Amino acid sequence: MPYARLSSYYFFHFAALGALVPFWGPYLLERGFQPAAIGVLMAILMGTKIIAPNVWGLLADRSGQRMPIVRLGAALAVLCFVGVFWADGFWPMALVMMVFSFFWNAPLPLMESVTFNHLGARVNRYASVRVWGSVGFILSVGLIGWWQERAGSAIIPVTVLVLFVGVWLSCLVIPDRGHAAGQDVRLSLHRLIRRPEILFFLGACLLMQASHGAYYAFYSIYLEAHGYSSSAIGALWALGVAIEVIVFLRMHRLLERFGARRMLLLSLALAVLRWQLIGLFVDRVAVQILAQSLHAFSFGAFHASAIHLAHHYFPGSTQGRGQALYNSVSFGVGGAVGSLTSGLLWSSFGPTMTFAAASLMAALGWVVAYGYVDRARRY
Repeated sequence: MPYARLSSYYFFHFAALGALVPFWGPYLLERGFQPAAIGVLMAILMGTKIIAPNVWGLLADRSGQRMPIVRLGAALAVLCFVGVFWADGFWPMALVMMVFSFFWNAPLPLMESVTFNHLGARVNRYASVRVWGSVGFILSVGLIGWWQERAGSAIIPVTVLVLFVGVWLSCLVIPDRGHAAGQDVRLSLHRLIRRPEILFFLGACLLMQASHGAYYAFYSIYLEAHGYSSSAIGALWALGVAIEVIVFLRMHRLLERFGARRMLLLSLALAVLRWQLIGLFVDRVAVQILAQSLHAFSFGAFHASAIHLAHHYFPGSTQGRGQALYNSVSFGVGGAVGSLTSGLLWSSFGPTMTFAAASLMAALGWVVAYGYVDRARRY
């Protein structure tokens, strides 16, 4: 298995995410955008995941080739992101973000499929590859937080561009890998998604990611408003992902012992607690450290369990589209709904109510997962 080459893709992809998610909101704020506009722009970043992965997943499943499409998407993301340096005003920025994120968001589900195909029967080892994405995120937020404090927000788009180039270069050395020859190629995606447990699985994933909307769009702004420095903000983001690394390294054992269903339920319950801690106790550093530690579950354990289920729910010729559907519904629809909702609530009711709404979304996700997702614990 090309472990190092696969890991390099995740490293650069999530390092770029670490440059965008914590620092893009403050960067836009510094450029004069209002909170409601920032919520919409962040929703665009998430919303392109609704369409892009499905379009590219369909092309990959029909052609049987994934890596050429991954490489094309990564190259176009680099070219389109350059427009950020000239975008002036809401609509030009919205257009540039829509176009570059369309290409940037497209390859990841295909890479997940390629990774699982390289793993073969060792699917529980996915987290040992994906953990390098967390390492990239940690290094990115830590170094950028320190650098931004000294050089200003102008370094953010430059850094993102360099990391996008890294994503593209990593794609060039990864060999393609299709699904196993013995898997049924006559499976229908439309039939699969009619199964209640798959529909409710996707619903739980949507609600979990929607609950993260306020965190991704406004957590850095919230901390900044309460006197946290850029270095401290970067350190808090890095802490969450650092503990996530520990969970990823143990994830194969956790899945073997407890199963994906129980890990989903635990992650959703801890997400409810996490958003309340952030919303109510922002001035208490110790509480924020605890809240960030829960990122290991609200994102790390949840995503590893969810993608494990998606791999089994969508076998054979449905792999590319199945992973794309999971990505689109959770990070796309869920992320967009969360960003839009948090932007509106933040302007109208303030941070406390915004994070209370996030807790409610995670709680609803727990109810959905408890009632319907993988009750037989087959995976």
